[in-house]
Amino acid sequence: MRVNRILLSVALVVVALVIQVSVLARLHLPGAVPDLLLLTVLGLALVYGHVGGALVGFGAGLLADLAPPADHAAGRYALVLCVIGYLAGLAKPDNGRLRSATGPLVVVGAAAVGTTLLYAGVGALVGDTAARHVGLPSLLFTAALYDLLLAPFVVPGIMALARRAEHDPLADTNSAAQSPDISSGWLSSGTGLRIGRQRNALRMKTARARVARAGRIKGVKRL
Repeated sequence: MRVNRILLSVALVVVALVIQVSVLARLHLPGAVPDLLLLTVLGLALVYGHVGGALVGFGAGLLADLAPPADHAAGRYALVLCVIGYLAGLAKPDNGRLRSATGPLVVVGAAAVGTTLLYAGVGALVGDTAARHVGLPSLLFTAALYDLLLAPFVVPGIMALARRAEHDPLADTNSAAQSPDISSGWLSSGTGLRIGRQRNALRMKTARARVARAGRIKGVKRL
């Protein structure tokens, strides 16, 4: 990974982990806890691809395994986020653009369910049966619900920062009207921004046609 990718990933992962441990974990919501760290990994994976997503996921999971108040075996969450980051990176569009938010929302929902299942499965292999006592179906439902509600406020910003850190032309404000990046596609899906741009383009074409017609008429009169 590039140096700018590493620095940005480390900063975002640390901030997400601090917020999750100090704020989200203390909300005492029923069922699962909103996984801000998972959303950060998903946002970076959708920009960096499957290899970068796997590396970011492994590093973020290992940091979560070692940070207090972790009460599970080290490497357990690192393995889970590594797999999830790799799979999420496969959903990265080849052209770097996304027309709607449906794709990322599907990725977030599948990742929330997959993370819970993988975490519970790895726990069962090492003898941790806490998920059985809490209730796995309720954990799956609440994890998907919380992450889907939080995703529109987190994932687009993470993806925009990743684009800007790489100096990607898709993140340039001058070319945003022609080729919006993934995050702008998320935020502008379902709005009338594109319709407005199309109307403006039609108006400009009409105005140019009128000027050209007036020039031809003047040329005929002079003759």
